[in-house]
Amino acid sequence: MQNNLTSSAGWVCPACDRRIPSKVNECRCGYVRESGLSTGDAVGAEPSGMAPGVRPATVIVVALIAIAGTVWYMKPAPRSSPLQTLATPTTSRDAGPALAAPAVAEPGSAPADTAAPVSRLSDASPVRSAEEAAPVSLEDVIGRVMPAVVRVETSAGTGSGFFVEADTLLTNVHVVGSNGSVTIRRAGGTTAVARVAATAPDFDIAVLKISNPLSDQATIPLGSLAGTRTGQEVIAIGSAFGMLQNTVTRGIVSGVRRVGAAQLVQTDAALNPGNSGGPLLDRTGTAIGINTASFRQSQGLNFAVSIDHARALLDGSPQAPAAVATSAEPSLRALNPAVPSPADQNRMQATRAYEQLLGQVARKADGLDQAWRTFRKSCYEGAVVGTFDHEWFALWEPRAMQGAVSPGCGVYFGDIRTQANDIRNMAIAAEEAARQADIYPGVRRDLRRKYRLDYAGWDR
Repeated sequence: MQNNLTSSAGWVCPACDRRIPSKVNECRCGYVRESGLSTGDAVGAEPSGMAPGVRPATVIVVALIAIAGTVWYMKPAPRSSPLQTLATPTTSRDAGPALAAPAVAEPGSAPADTAAPVSRLSDASPVRSAEEAAPVSLEDVIGRVMPAVVRVETSAGTGSGFFVEADTLLTNVHVVGSNGSVTIRRAGGTTAVARVAATAPDFDIAVLKISNPLSDQATIPLGSLAGTRTGQEVIAIGSAFGMLQNTVTRGIVSGVRRVGAAQLVQTDAALNPGNSGGPLLDRTGTAIGINTASFRQSQGLNFAVSIDHARALLDGSPQAPAAVATSAEPSLRALNPAVPSPADQNRMQATRAYEQLLGQVARKADGLDQAWRTFRKSCYEGAVVGTFDHEWFALWEPRAMQGAVSPGCGVYFGDIRTQANDIRNMAIAAEEAARQADIYPGVRRDLRRKYRLDYAGWDR
């Protein structure tokens, strides 16, 4: 509008439209005239830079709204609701300093700062996202541990084993037998030679070592029987029937047994010939046992020796710590190690036959002892050099008999030699049959010692 008032007439308050004397700079409504407004300004003149037709009151209202919005924006952001937390993954306190998740903004509001002050991290409660809290799938657990399980091959058969360190594996004693070294075959088909570093026959555990471990070799962590509960889920991995490598079966813990000093995990996870020495795992992929035995002609009665015994063997301890068992069993006689395969059953039958033959040979050898004592007393002058189960074994050692046979005793001495050679032929035939039946060399040696027939000349 056209304003023709002079400065002497005063000025008009833009807030309440009152006319104020030019010498007064503050209106009764509280409005204070800008100090930059000179007394020569025309009353009602519109401020500089304001668009024509815009009233000063409108400008003030807009300014107040802007100030209020700024105050609201500067307030600390409220703590996120549980739904918002699940929708936006956050980093837990254990993960170290990180950017806090942005708060969910109200519609129409300005975007929040992406970088939160470090002080807020110390006050915030660590919250795991839905993805982090979800359990690992069974498929992922098996996929992670599978490269750590191997097939163990010997001249007598096959079994299973698993890496616990890059150069260290666990298996069963009855898998390695009397061998000083075995061949391990990984899931990918590559092989390596492993030596038998330690054994615990009472617990059927053997430790293997390889000299050239892989830098990225997968391993299985060792758990403990202390936290094992009846009914919990378990997984068994092994080379079923010696050819289906890394077969996976699943079951539950049927019980925890104590047999003498041994602690066993009873499970209904299916075990087949070749599973011996493989790991029994909990739901996280941690080994709680080594698969070792099963009841013949039964279903769901399988056993794994406690991994605590393996821990003790690796640490050099004489015995694993005691664990709570649901029951104690008198013996393991009803158990057959590793669910015997047909080859194992044939070997056991051959071993019994070999022992029977050795018993017959031993009775003849004991009968010859009396005739030899008579010969030594009456017909032989000199020394017999060497230590033998039966002294007349010296007959076959070139430098063992350093004396002479007395005159007139030649026939008696010849009869002794004939009987000794008959015994020798029987022993050699029994030994050859045992070799062809694939009886382990260590088993043959132990039986020969049992019947006092351990003589290196049987192999010559």
